[in-house]
Amino acid sequence: MNLLSVRDVSKSFGRATILSDIALDVKDGEIISLLGPSGSGKSTLLRIIAGLEQPDRGVIQLDGRDVTTTAPGPRGIAMVFQNLALYPHLTARQNIALPLRIRRLSRLQRLLSPLRLSRHVRAIEREIDRQVANLAEKLAIDTQLDKIPARLSGGQRQRVAIGRAIIRESRLLLLDEPLSSLDAKLRVQAREEILELRRNFGLTCIFVTHDQGEALAISDRVAVMLNGRITQFAPPAAIYRSPATLDVARFVGSPAINCIEGVADGHGLVRAGLHTFTAPRPLAAGTRLTVAFRPEHVQIKSGAQAASPGYQIARTEDYGHEGLVHLRSVDDSTTLIGRISAPVRIGIGDHVTVSVSERDIHLFSEAGERLDAEPFGVSHYARA
Repeated sequence: MNLLSVRDVSKSFGRATILSDIALDVKDGEIISLLGPSGSGKSTLLRIIAGLEQPDRGVIQLDGRDVTTTAPGPRGIAMVFQNLALYPHLTARQNIALPLRIRRLSRLQRLLSPLRLSRHVRAIEREIDRQVANLAEKLAIDTQLDKIPARLSGGQRQRVAIGRAIIRESRLLLLDEPLSSLDAKLRVQAREEILELRRNFGLTCIFVTHDQGEALAISDRVAVMLNGRITQFAPPAAIYRSPATLDVARFVGSPAINCIEGVADGHGLVRAGLHTFTAPRPLAAGTRLTVAFRPEHVQIKSGAQAASPGYQIARTEDYGHEGLVHLRSVDDSTTLIGRISAPVRIGIGDHVTVSVSERDIHLFSEAGERLDAEPFGVSHYARA
């Protein structure tokens, strides 16, 4: 069942179009990532879902209910901002409790609460304290509740912000690049905590990030956003292995996918640099296209194994568990990157043969559209 449905949403600011015809369905219990570079419209879409921005056109449905013009509060959506937005003068306990106090106590009751004049207010405060304590224990910050944000670690502040967001028992949690301020080690830990939140609280999460590693690691599905459009919406493996467009292929993956400009010969072959591949379907002679393949699919042979060497090693990177090899064709027409098992046993300047299995290549038209529906089976060895 879809908890959230976004239908044909568009948004402009002045003459700048930020979002164009966005369609998105999020199932109950899913973690969805909106992945894209800065300026792709990710945060604007999140703010529209939260009700902080109004779309120029389109519909937002929550549990089948049209909430397009509903104010943020009644939507029952929790949101964690990039800067966490914790109140620096309040303790972790007070920050987490704030949404409940605003909902359950009037402004006058909140002002007079420290005086403990009302039995009714005292009962509400005790119940809020109980809820905060229970949630803090699940978030493993129960021993930090009396500290102000400045005395908490980055990961602890993150959990306080998430606690404040979900204490209202919202079913949908929006996370706007919440890990960007953390160092590398804490980012990995925080990713695990988001997954744990989903397991413990049954939350549906939409996670905005420009970090593809984060998106691919924690998401059930990833929506790749480029230039204000969702260009592909699929599970992480499909995004990586079967990119829908050349732009998606180039954006996802580190190091970037190898791309060689090619041309069809009209006889069922595609010639790209020093390589020849079988076309997945008949293509007119002279049809220009791009052949793309991941660095891990580059096969390198050196020394006595290298028949008719067509490439030379430009430089290598040894990371211990793996190595990257930068290659340049001897005619200087093509540069490639190969990922190999470490240790790297080839040296700069060595001549090698490079090949790629046809099951591992992707073909894209001049306009960047996918020509092969799926990676096709091995039938023709890529010749160097």
